[in-house]
Amino acid sequence: MARKKVLSLRCPTCKTIVLRDAEHFPFCSDRCRLIDLGKWASGAYRISSPVMDPELLEEIEPGSVQHTSREDERGRK
Repeated sequence: MARKKVLSLRCPTCKTIVLRDAEHFPFCSDRCRLIDLGKWASGAYRISSPVMDPELLEEIEPGSVQHTSREDERGRK
């Protein structure tokens, strides 16, 4: 007799096991869903390294991106 495989994940916020057919999947509750949304809205989730897509790099012309630091701003005053 074949067993039916039950798909589940862990809630990204609290790590509780959540079944695939749960109401708030992949979260265990609306509270965890809102906590995750708040992290996105506040900028807590970020891409840690720059995107190195060759097509995008070709579009950026050298010198078109300015980098300023606090030391540069102090020197200009």
